[in-house]
Amino acid sequence: MTAAPTATVTTQAPQANEPVLLRENHGRVAVLTLNRPQAMNALSSELIAALDAEFDRLMSDKTVRVVVIQANGRAFSAGHDLREIRSSTEYAFHFDLVTKCSAMMMKIRRLPQPVIAKVHAVATAAGCQLVAACDLAVASGEAKFATPGVHIGLFCGTPSVPLGRNIGSKRALDMLFTGEPVSAETALRDGLVSRVVPAAELDAATMALAQHIATKSPLVLAQGKELFHKHMEMDLEQAYAYASTFMAGGMMRQDARIGIDAFVNKKPQPDWTGR
Repeated sequence: MTAAPTATVTTQAPQANEPVLLRENHGRVAVLTLNRPQAMNALSSELIAALDAEFDRLMSDKTVRVVVIQANGRAFSAGHDLREIRSSTEYAFHFDLVTKCSAMMMKIRRLPQPVIAKVHAVATAAGCQLVAACDLAVASGEAKFATPGVHIGLFCGTPSVPLGRNIGSKRALDMLFTGEPVSAETALRDGLVSRVVPAAELDAATMALAQHIATKSPLVLAQGKELFHKHMEMDLEQAYAYASTFMAGGMMRQDARIGIDAFVNKKPQPDWTGR
């Protein structure tokens, strides 16, 4: 049975007295909602800080096994807040902004929980980067993705980092050089998202995926996520050596023993020990 959601508010936006980021817990799934709909959920320094702080809390939250990132309003995220960018001509200001954004994106990778982007609409520039930084992404058939910096004289440098690692250099550079949007189906074909569903089914499909993953051993999820991202940066021989050591060690753990025993003896899924 799914536990009733519990809501918490992170950072407040003093201008409108509205939270820029919301959190709800649905059992073992934490749902984070970007909440700057009037600004198409642009990643202001305040929203970046709110996400960063929430990831810090989730890092040590043993009750959460999966994280979903979604957004309110007509966009998932339009990227950096251009009004904020225009507010300064100082290099130090812009370097601090993009460095903090990159550090926040890296925390997604370091979280022990799998992170799923739920994309209902447009995700552009750093918003597209946020999708690419997540472990999985479920998109509505109406969603679109773009890195349109070239239209305003600014190459999407930091978004290109996870984008290129998701879809490869030629497809990434096609998006980066043209700035043109791609459809959800193209994003699925290229590997930017993992699933595409009709808009009316997005909420249910994303939560069903999250809840399904949340039934697995939290130790296996955390260590498997770390393994995958590490070996993707290795050459083939190094990756096999690293994965072989990982697998042999995994077979010695208690969760593997009880899981294999349950499968062989046709028992219900066990209660995982996390050991």
